[in-house]
Amino acid sequence: QVQLVESGGGLVQAGDSLRLSCAASGRTFSNYAKGWFRQAPGKEREFVAAISTSGAITYYADPVKGRFTISRDNAENTVYLQMDSLKPEDTAVYYCVADRSSSSSMTQGPTGIDYWGKGTLVTVSS
Repeated sequence: QVQLVESGGGLVQAGDSLRLSCAASGRTFSNYAKGWFRQAPGKEREFVAAISTSGAITYYADPVKGRFTISRDNAENTVYLQMDSLKPEDTAVYYCVADRSSSSSMTQGPTGIDYWGKGTLVTVSS
Protein backbone atom coordinates (compact mmCIF):
# COMPACT_ATOMS: atom_id res chain seq x y z
CA GLN A 1 0.00 0.00 0.00
CA VAL A 2 1.39 3.35 -1.04
CA GLN A 3 1.58 5.89 1.76
CA LEU A 4 2.90 9.40 2.22
CA VAL A 5 3.18 10.31 5.89
CA GLU A 6 3.89 13.86 6.98
CA SER A 7 5.44 14.86 10.29
CA GLY A 8 6.90 17.93 11.95
CA GLY A 9 3.87 20.15 12.27
CA GLY A 10 2.98 21.96 15.46
CA LEU A 11 2.29 25.24 17.20
CA VAL A 12 4.93 27.95 16.89
CA GLN A 13 5.18 31.72 17.22
CA ALA A 14 5.57 34.17 14.39
CA GLY A 15 9.19 34.31 13.26
CA ASP A 16 9.95 30.73 14.29
CA SER A 17 10.97 27.86 12.04
CA LEU A 18 9.64 24.36 11.42
CA ARG A 19 10.81 21.51 9.26
CA LEU A 20 8.22 19.22 7.77
CA SER A 21 9.12 15.73 6.61
CA CYS A 22 7.25 13.34 4.36
CA ALA A 23 8.20 9.69 4.33
CA ALA A 24 6.99 7.51 1.50
CA SER A 25 6.37 3.79 1.67
CA GLY A 26 4.93 1.13 -0.56
CA ARG A 27 6.92 2.12 -3.62
CA THR A 28 9.94 4.13 -4.70
CA PHE A 29 9.22 7.73 -5.62
CA SER A 30 12.62 8.66 -7.01
CA ASN A 31 11.06 9.15 -10.46
CA TYR A 32 8.14 11.20 -9.14
CA ALA A 33 8.04 14.92 -8.69
CA LYS A 34 7.23 15.84 -5.11
CA GLY A 35 5.67 18.82 -3.50
CA TRP A 36 3.70 20.45 -0.73
CA PHE A 37 0.23 21.98 -0.69
CA ARG A 38 -1.61 23.61 2.17
CA GLN A 39 -5.16 24.37 3.14
CA ALA A 40 -6.09 27.04 5.64
CA PRO A 41 -9.47 27.03 7.41
CA GLY A 42 -12.19 28.17 5.05
CA LYS A 43 -9.86 28.39 2.08
CA GLU A 44 -9.08 26.26 -0.94
CA ARG A 45 -6.07 23.98 -1.07
CA GLU A 46 -3.12 25.82 -2.57
CA PHE A 47 0.30 25.05 -3.98
CA VAL A 48 3.29 25.74 -1.74
CA ALA A 49 6.41 24.18 -3.27
CA ALA A 50 7.54 21.49 -5.70
CA ILE A 51 10.78 19.73 -6.53
CA SER A 52 11.90 17.77 -9.57
CA THR A 53 12.91 14.11 -9.47
CA SER A 54 16.62 14.96 -9.23
CA GLY A 55 16.08 17.85 -6.85
CA ALA A 56 17.75 20.27 -9.24
CA ILE A 57 14.60 22.28 -10.01
CA THR A 58 12.29 23.82 -7.43
CA TYR A 59 9.17 25.99 -7.54
CA TYR A 60 7.60 28.10 -4.84
CA ALA A 61 4.38 29.98 -4.40
CA ASP A 62 4.93 33.72 -4.14
CA PRO A 63 3.83 33.99 -0.46
CA VAL A 64 6.57 31.59 0.67
CA LYS A 65 9.45 32.51 -1.65
CA GLY A 66 12.60 33.32 0.28
CA ARG A 67 11.21 31.76 3.48
CA PHE A 68 10.51 28.10 2.60
CA THR A 69 12.91 25.56 1.12
CA ILE A 70 11.94 22.22 -0.35
CA SER A 71 14.43 19.36 -0.61
CA ARG A 72 14.40 15.62 -1.11
CA ASP A 73 16.44 12.55 -0.27
CA ASN A 74 15.71 9.86 -2.82
CA ALA A 75 17.76 7.29 -0.94
CA GLU A 76 15.46 7.77 2.05
CA ASN A 77 12.31 8.24 -0.08
CA THR A 78 11.68 11.46 1.82
CA VAL A 79 10.87 15.07 0.99
CA TYR A 80 11.30 18.02 3.35
CA LEU A 81 9.93 21.51 3.71
CA GLN A 82 12.04 23.90 5.77
CA MET A 83 9.86 26.82 6.84
CA ASP A 84 11.55 29.91 8.25
CA SER A 85 10.22 33.30 9.35
CA LEU A 86 6.78 31.82 9.80
CA LYS A 87 3.78 34.12 9.74
CA PRO A 88 0.26 33.66 11.13
CA GLU A 89 -1.02 33.45 7.54
CA ASP A 90 1.06 30.28 7.11
CA THR A 91 -1.33 28.50 9.47
CA ALA A 92 -2.77 25.54 7.57
CA VAL A 93 -2.78 21.81 7.13
CA TYR A 94 0.23 20.94 4.99
CA TYR A 95 0.00 18.03 2.55
CA CYS A 96 2.82 16.12 0.92
CA VAL A 97 2.24 15.01 -2.68
CA ALA A 98 3.92 12.90 -5.32
CA ASP A 99 3.14 12.93 -9.03
CA ARG A 100 4.47 11.35 -12.22
CA SER A 101 4.13 14.64 -14.10
CA SER A 102 6.76 17.35 -14.00
CA SER A 103 7.22 19.42 -10.88
CA SER A 104 6.13 22.51 -12.80
CA SER A 105 2.66 21.02 -13.29
CA MET A 106 2.07 21.14 -9.53
CA THR A 107 2.16 24.92 -9.68
CA GLN A 108 -1.16 24.77 -11.56
CA GLY A 109 -3.06 23.40 -8.58
CA PRO A 110 -4.08 20.21 -6.78
CA THR A 111 -6.16 18.60 -9.51
CA GLY A 112 -4.93 15.28 -10.85
CA ILE A 113 -2.02 14.70 -8.47
CA ASP A 114 -1.31 11.00 -8.03
CA TYR A 115 -0.61 10.63 -4.32
CA TRP A 116 -1.46 12.65 -1.21
CA GLY A 117 -0.51 12.39 2.42
CA LYS A 118 -3.11 12.96 5.14
CA GLY A 119 -1.57 16.25 6.21
CA THR A 120 0.09 17.80 9.23
CA LEU A 121 -1.21 20.90 11.01
CA VAL A 122 0.98 23.98 11.31
CA THR A 123 -0.28 26.74 13.57
CA VAL A 124 1.56 30.05 13.80
CA SER A 125 0.53 32.39 16.59
CA SER A 126 1.09 36.14 16.46
